[in-house]
Amino acid sequence: MPSPIRFHLSLVGAARQWWQDGIEQHGFWRTLWKFLREVWGFLLESTPERRRRRYGDVEYDWDYRVDTTSATISFRDRLLGTFHSPYQATEPSLFHEMVSSLNIDYRQFTFLDLGSGKGRTLLMASDYPFRKIVGVELLPELHRVAEENIRKYRSGRQKCFALESICADARQFVLPQEPIVLYLFNPFPESLLKQVLVKLEHTIRDGPVSVYVLYHNPLLEPILVKSTVLKKIGGTPQYVVYRSAA
Repeated sequence: MPSPIRFHLSLVGAARQWWQDGIEQHGFWRTLWKFLREVWGFLLESTPERRRRRYGDVEYDWDYRVDTTSATISFRDRLLGTFHSPYQATEPSLFHEMVSSLNIDYRQFTFLDLGSGKGRTLLMASDYPFRKIVGVELLPELHRVAEENIRKYRSGRQKCFALESICADARQFVLPQEPIVLYLFNPFPESLLKQVLVKLEHTIRDGPVSVYVLYHNPLLEPILVKSTVLKKIGGTPQYVVYRSAA
């Protein structure tokens, strides 16, 4: 597994890349409309009332003395998230429903979360005897918090202790050539998800390896539907499950 990558993200650079991708895919006027909508949504989420609502996901943190809530993210990182993917912690009961739906020997699989944020899914995944658990997070500050959460986490249900958070861009991250449970909480814009899916397809073909994809809040599921190496095996309105066709 590659060593952690440290880098500084520029707000201007992130906005520029977001704008260029939007122009290429949707044209000027649609991109402008989407930009204004995203900025307005960000401003609404910055009000005191919306911030108080974000503390609704803090119960998990109280139970395990960690910091995985979206309410404590800095203004700058929330703004960066607008141009990548806003951080939102996964609800524990739904996460366990998703992972428990897999009919697999967890010991043979690596759990991989692309866009892992503060690492809540990594902690929850450790309730299962995965071979190892890896999170990949773009924002350095969220990655730092995830490392601290991994260090502090204690649970009597923990079965996997090989947990790691890596600070990296998913476009450069090398997917392991081994059986994977890939978790996605709608972490990427359309253009980036397509790039990651191409990498995943190469990994499956070159292996071949067994891959399961848990896609939470599957707003861009049509991209997965078009894949020639993944097939849908289940899901609900809240998530879908795909597996490598091989």
